Amino acid sequence: MFEVRDMPAQIDPKLVARMEKVETATVGHFLHSGFIDREIRAVLPEKRVAGTAVTIRLPHADSTILHYLTKIVRPGDFVVVDRCGDTRHACWGGVVTHAMKIAGIAGAVIDGPATDFSEIRKVEMPMWCRGPSPITTKILGLEGAINVPVTVGGQVVSPGDAIIADESGVLVLSPRQAEWATEKALGMQEAEIKLLERLRGGEYLPDISGATKLVDDEKRRVA
Repeated sequence: MFEVRDMPAQIDPKLVARMEKVETATVGHFLHSGFIDREIRAVLPEKRVAGTAVTIRLPHADSTILHYLTKIVRPGDFVVVDRCGDTRHACWGGVVTHAMKIAGIAGAVIDGPATDFSEIRKVEMPMWCRGPSPITTKILGLEGAINVPVTVGGQVVSPGDAIIADESGVLVLSPRQAEWATEKALGMQEAEIKLLERLRGGEYLPDISGATKLVDDEKRRVA
């Protein structure tokens, strides 16, 4: 059985442009949830992208629904693939990579393996997955779903969620969280630039961070 729900509203392009400047590790300083399992890693670590989650549930060895998605996906979408626990079959290879690249997606994350990494690198498709596999899915016509809530790397993702992905991992934010988290992270990144300038000016990191005071206060208490 196949289920294809309507495509979600896309995140405002102006916000996406700001999200693309955010490092996921910066958000990791103030959020503890929303992060996909760190074992799902970037094929192209140099890429940092953001976009709107378009979700797909693709069980076992049937990739029919993923091929169908290449026809309706939009520029700026970020494809999120729930493999329902299948870590054996690679659902995404060279042909799907080219079809998705032509469609203009921002990137994709798969809770499972992919294949044809040379093609992924050749066309510079931002991709996060659990590594390579030579065993592929088939067009079996059995089942699958598009734009339903999914679970990827221990994180629930709903269609329309905001995605930020880079060398450190993949972050999922609800649309109502996205602007707040983006602005907070960008503010922290600007503050870090000033901190680095202070270090280059001769100051010490623990003096700036407060670690020196904490350690010295403890030393005085036990003296």
